[in-house]
Amino acid sequence: MSFGQQSGPPASPKQIAYLKVLLDKAGYGDFRSARQALGLTQRQAGGKFTSKEASALIDRLVGNEPTEAPPVIGRAAAVEAEATAETDALGRSRAELVRGMPAELLATELERRGWIVIPPV
Repeated sequence: MSFGQQSGPPASPKQIAYLKVLLDKAGYGDFRSARQALGLTQRQAGGKFTSKEASALIDRLVGNEPTEAPPVIGRAAAVEAEATAETDALGRSRAELVRGMPAELLATELERRGWIVIPPV
């Protein structure tokens, strides 16, 4: 596939027309004006979508987005699991560090950052 080419069948004229109506309701005049806000590619900003892309954008604009992310498979799954494990380990080490600090030191730092601290009764 060449650079900038669609990877699938083009969207139907009905899908494109429906997208234009939804964009008008969202306050955008055309695809180009909605490009940055909706994260459209240059090709999509020109009104060229695959049927899957058009369906996904319609779902986003209507509010029918999936509630959970699609499953990650292959190498990306191992990388994601490793990143999650590192994040969890970092969170645990931070929690241990904070537990070992004197309460007065924590209160002073929170007040310095603009928080209001009230000692327990």
